Amino acid sequence: MNFLAHLHLASLADSSLIGNLMADFVRGNPREVWPEKVAAGILLHRRIDVMTDSLPEVRAARSLFRPETYRVAPITLDVIWDHFLSLNWDKIHPEKSLPAFLANCRSVIEPKLHTTPERFRTLNLYLWTDRWMEKYAEAAYLQSVLSGMASRRPRLAALTDSFQDFIAHYQQFSELFWQFYPQMMAKASQQAL
Repeated sequence: MNFLAHLHLASLADSSLIGNLMADFVRGNPREVWPEKVAAGILLHRRIDVMTDSLPEVRAARSLFRPETYRVAPITLDVIWDHFLSLNWDKIHPEKSLPAFLANCRSVIEPKLHTTPERFRTLNLYLWTDRWMEKYAEAAYLQSVLSGMASRRPRLAALTDSFQDFIAHYQQFSELFWQFYPQMMAKASQQAL
């Protein structure tokens, strides 16, 4: 899961939005550093990542990648799932538009940014103003997302090529998303993640 899915599942689970969003920027036991609600959000994010990666649908999705991109498939899949969530937001969360949902998330997160890691604050400079999560709905936008990640981490250069796998197996990825994401939503709503 990437930014949008983590925010969405956190909101369904009534969990800390900032904790869930910044979890990848926090190392170690968050309970030693962060207030309990934020720490619980960080831990929820980590559980979601482990749970998602072990799902049979996600393992099936990973098998769609070529040998040269297989190593970066988990990262690409995180972005792919956000694509389908953004693209289908009105079906998934019809009671609130995606821009309204994101505006609410931003209004909760931004006042607390001064307490967060610097790299996370930098991410937030672009995440909201450049409307990344709304743009995820555009399949072509994922190419620039993956290429951008590859340029920042040279050992992940295969991310750029993984866009071809996304396009080649687009329908299969879509079907797999619809098989597992509603289940993740139900678990989040039931506080079972």
